[in-house]
Amino acid sequence: MYPSVKFLINGVWRDGNGHGEPILNPATGASLGDCPFATEAVLDEALAAAEAAFKTWRKTIPLERARIMRKAADLVRERIEQIAPILTLEQGKPVAESRVELTYAADIVEWYGEECKRSYGRIVPSRNPDVRQLVTHEPVGVVAAFSPWNFPAVTPIRKMAGAIAAGCSIIIKPSEETPATCAELARCFVDAGVPAGVLNVVYGQPAFVSEYLMRAEVVRKVSFTGSVPVGKLLIRQAAETLKRTTMELGGHSPVIVFDDADIDQAARTLVAGKFRNAGQVCVAPTRFYVQQDSYERFVSRFAELTAAIKVGPGIGPDSQMGPLASARRVEAIEGFVRDAREAGGTVVTGGEKIGNQGFFFQPTVLRDVPDTARVMTEEPFGPIAPIVPFKSFDEVVERANSLQLGLASYAFTSSARTGHAISEAIEAGMVGVNSLAISTPETPFGGIKHSGHGHEGGIEGLEAFTNLKFIAAG
Repeated sequence: MYPSVKFLINGVWRDGNGHGEPILNPATGASLGDCPFATEAVLDEALAAAEAAFKTWRKTIPLERARIMRKAADLVRERIEQIAPILTLEQGKPVAESRVELTYAADIVEWYGEECKRSYGRIVPSRNPDVRQLVTHEPVGVVAAFSPWNFPAVTPIRKMAGAIAAGCSIIIKPSEETPATCAELARCFVDAGVPAGVLNVVYGQPAFVSEYLMRAEVVRKVSFTGSVPVGKLLIRQAAETLKRTTMELGGHSPVIVFDDADIDQAARTLVAGKFRNAGQVCVAPTRFYVQQDSYERFVSRFAELTAAIKVGPGIGPDSQMGPLASARRVEAIEGFVRDAREAGGTVVTGGEKIGNQGFFFQPTVLRDVPDTARVMTEEPFGPIAPIVPFKSFDEVVERANSLQLGLASYAFTSSARTGHAISEAIEAGMVGVNSLAISTPETPFGGIKHSGHGHEGGIEGLEAFTNLKFIAAG
């Protein structure tokens, strides 16, 4: 069921040279296969292929790009039942979630393909009647992209589809922990007719591959999704050759539940959102602030729903939450729970590792956790929900905005006035009011402060792969 992982260089699927690392099934800890590691020679070939392909792909009319991308989207949809088990085996999430992720990935490809036909530019009225002023969008060039393991379909597809639709060529390095999903999606592009060299897929030791590609002058754009420290490093490296960057660096999303909210509905919505993908979601609600008169009722209902979640291997038909991605994630969550307890917080449900096979952890609810505890100041990236009370609007805004992270935020209220006020007051790139649906193909996805800059999705996501050119023609 799990395929052999190969490089894609200049339209050819190629084996590695024997260097690499095992790909582990997080549900068992057993090896699924090996991920090959790129050498300098492999990266040089990918760079040369991308550079050559860009010269012709940039001239391909948007109508033709859209046709190819529509075919690629159709192929992703046709192959969902083939790719979904692969995604689940290497990442761990329930196969039902894998199907949803792949469906969303296909929608992204289709949307970018359609949108590239509408990269219009504009005409600016001139002060001189004999001069015509034009503003146009042109593809930026060769793109280097780096994506993590938590969404092995959606995260790389945003980068691949955006770059290809804009007329760029791209070298993408997915996570070595989840390489096969990205490879299967790349196969859909190849089979749809994307020319050789436009899309190249490599794997390898992250620091080596990223540093090598960042030094290459031919790379003009970098798109990265990952941690704040690595993002800052890549920004410094990009400065050496003045590469443009899009950085999605994670967050620590506050969710604010006001007394006038539908408490039962809010709890149901938030449990589903919090424990999706075992909490390994950069926009998952991670800091829960509940107004004091509703606090006890919300904690009780939230914990009741959490305790009922069925945890098991993602490939199992009844599993509602799969394992964490790795042993290090289990250790990290254990550390957050231990620190919260020591700080005075209480475990309402969960709090323990499950079994000795695989990387399973109980869905966990904490209450009365001090704002100084690690789980309130560091992104936990796992199935752990700290819930604390608040009194007033101004108080909760100050607490929610206290971190240097600003990716997503959520609020639940029955008051339109409160919903408007909190959405204006919160410092985040995306805000959901009575909804967690803040990510769609047609809307911009991105954060502020240390959560990064730039956007994926929407017209902003397409423009991120273009240069703006002004033309004054007399």
